[in-house]
Amino acid sequence: MFTKHGPTVRELAVQALSSTERGYDLLAPKFDETPYRTPDRVLDAVTRALRPLGPFDTGLDVCCGTGAGVGVLRRVCRERVTGVDFSAGMLAEARAAFPDRAAYPAGGEGPAVAGGGGPSVHWVRADARALPFAPAFDVALSFGAFGHFLPEERFGLFAEVYGSLRPGGQFVFPLGAPPPVGSRAYWSLFGFDAAMRLRNALWRPKFIMYYRTFRLGDVLEDLTQAGFVVRLLPLTELGLRPDGSPRARLVVATRE
Repeated sequence: MFTKHGPTVRELAVQALSSTERGYDLLAPKFDETPYRTPDRVLDAVTRALRPLGPFDTGLDVCCGTGAGVGVLRRVCRERVTGVDFSAGMLAEARAAFPDRAAYPAGGEGPAVAGGGGPSVHWVRADARALPFAPAFDVALSFGAFGHFLPEERFGLFAEVYGSLRPGGQFVFPLGAPPPVGSRAYWSLFGFDAAMRLRNALWRPKFIMYYRTFRLGDVLEDLTQAGFVVRLLPLTELGLRPDGSPRARLVVATRE
């Protein structure tokens, strides 16, 4: 699962016994060498699906981690991109990949250049459950972070994103279809969540990460209650299930 440059078993054990924030501070230098980083094919699919929804001037990557989502936003935004995360370690890695206030060429290709025509990049350390932004963004996105929020926190998270968007702004994120009941993937996720619940029942501080608590029906209900108008776009390039339905969809929640 990991490259030779990824974390050791001991390092993963120390991370797993830490708080969520501290665990990611520890994992940050090697995070991109783990399977936890969002795959490039998902990032590319979301980028292509986002372009027709624009144009966008400003973008926000919620729970940006090491900056994978910022890389998407700088391809579709024209003026400013902001990444926000509560882990200082993850932000440090993101800053190294995307220097503060560096300008990127239009279209997001090539190295950062002074005076380039693309967006500037900024970083903010904050908890996504209390975002420190006025309604200033045209688009917000997030990759792979929702398992770190308990179901009862989800509405508050969505409300914070809503409050950070301009009227007409869009909150987008990919959502994969659940694995078939009884499949290897199903039991793998079931086992992980069960182990995590046991760990959090027996050990403090808690490490919050669950794979099976972000269900489409509940997500749509919480987005709607937060004030969004929601639609789903199929990400067909990520594949189809045996019944012909997409393996992943792009959730597009608009602040009207």
